[in-house]
Amino acid sequence: MAEIDFAAAAANGFILDRCQAVPALIGRHEDFLFVTGLAGTARDIAALTHDGAHIYTMAGAMGGAVMIGLGLALARPDKRVLAVTGDGELLMNVGALATVAILNPANFAVLCVDNGHYGETGYQKSHTSLGVDLEKMATGAGIRRTLTVGTEAGLAEGARLLREGNGSAFVVLKVTPTDPPAFKRNFDPAACRERFRAALLGG
Repeated sequence: MAEIDFAAAAANGFILDRCQAVPALIGRHEDFLFVTGLAGTARDIAALTHDGAHIYTMAGAMGGAVMIGLGLALARPDKRVLAVTGDGELLMNVGALATVAILNPANFAVLCVDNGHYGETGYQKSHTSLGVDLEKMATGAGIRRTLTVGTEAGLAEGARLLREGNGSAFVVLKVTPTDPPAFKRNFDPAACRERFRAALLGG
């Protein structure tokens, strides 16, 4: 891991421990179908759910989590769908926020775990360490229900936003640039697809 200026990270609001904050924000994971981004967020959710069948973790398709989650939410309005992505991955396909805003399914939420760094490639600073505000971008795209959570006091409101309301939600969780949970998830994309499909369709 590259050397990180933690004082500068804290000054920009990156203060929560992701290993504690992600589970606190999500709560009962069985209530969601998950689509995750790469690396850190895949490990966050795989560790939380014990790599359960209701999680589809991405590998290699950087930028795709939000749109796959959106498609799933539209196809299954009876399910609560949560796309969990990182700041680096979301910045690769930030236009997805505009599509979320236009289609606006009530059963869909996006959680962006923002550590201000590209954790997959050596912890280089991402744009959010340099002033880019993803919540403002989501609001500008037209998503009406947005929130940035940077302290423990904001976790309850963030959790409510992910679960309730009329229309899609977008929550940024500001976390320190430290490693996600040490969990070895399944990297076989075909097996993950079939497992998720069976859980979704009930057989």
